[in-house]
Amino acid sequence: MRQADFVRALLDPEAAVPAGLVDPKGRPAPKRFSVYRNNVAASLTRALEASFPTVRKLVGEAFFAAMAGVFLRAHPPQSRILMLYGDEFPGFLEGFPPAAGLGYLPDVARLDQVMRESYHAADSQPLPEAEFQHLLRSDIAALRLELAPSLRLVRSRWPVVSIWTANAEGGPAPGPDAEDALILRPDFDPRPHLLPRGGGAFVQGLLDGLPLGESLDLAASASDLPEILSLLISGRAIVGVKE
Repeated sequence: MRQADFVRALLDPEAAVPAGLVDPKGRPAPKRFSVYRNNVAASLTRALEASFPTVRKLVGEAFFAAMAGVFLRAHPPQSRILMLYGDEFPGFLEGFPPAAGLGYLPDVARLDQVMRESYHAADSQPLPEAEFQHLLRSDIAALRLELAPSLRLVRSRWPVVSIWTANAEGGPAPGPDAEDALILRPDFDPRPHLLPRGGGAFVQGLLDGLPLGESLDLAASASDLPEILSLLISGRAIVGVKE
C-alpha cells in the first residue's frame, strides 16, 4: 500500500479502503478505517472553523462543513501543526461555485487568515513615542518606518472591516463601500481597523520599504497622514525608524 493511496482514501469519503489495510489479527479493517477517516475530516473541519470564524458565521455551520469537506480533499495539510492549516482557503473560495453569489467571502476569509497570522506573529517592542516625535522634526519625507511583525493589511473592494465588526462585535450592518483593513496587535489579540481613503496604499508603501514621502504619494490625501500615524503609534506598530 502506497502512502499516497492511503492519504487519498483518507480524505475522500467515497474512496475504497486501501488494499492491504488489516487489523492486528490480519483481517480487513474497513470499519476501523472509516472511523479514522471521519475523525481526520472532523479535526480538519474544526481547525478551519477556528481559523475562519467570520466566514463560518456568515454561511452557517452546515454550509461551512460541506465547503470544508471539499477544501480538505483538494488541499490536504502540509504540516502537522493544525493551527496553520487553511492558508489556501481564501483563494479556494474564489473558485467555489456554491459561494459564487457571495463575492465578499474570499476577502472576509483573507481578513480571518491575517488575523490568525497576526496572532501567531513574533512579539516586538514599539519605538518609544518620544524618540519617534524627535525624528519627526527631521526630514520626515525621507524616514522609513519599520513595522511590527504582527501588522497585516487587507485591501478590499468590499466592506470587510464592517462585515467583521458586525459579526464579531455586533456592530451595525455594513454599507456598500470598499474598505481597507489594518490589523494591529498592540497586546495579545489582533484587531482590524478601518483605514481612511488612501490609507491602504500608504501602508502598503511602508510595507514595501518606501520612505514616508513616497508612501504618501501613493495615498489619496495627505490630510489623513496624522490619523494613520496616530493609529500606528497607538497600536504599537512602529518598531524602528531609518533615516
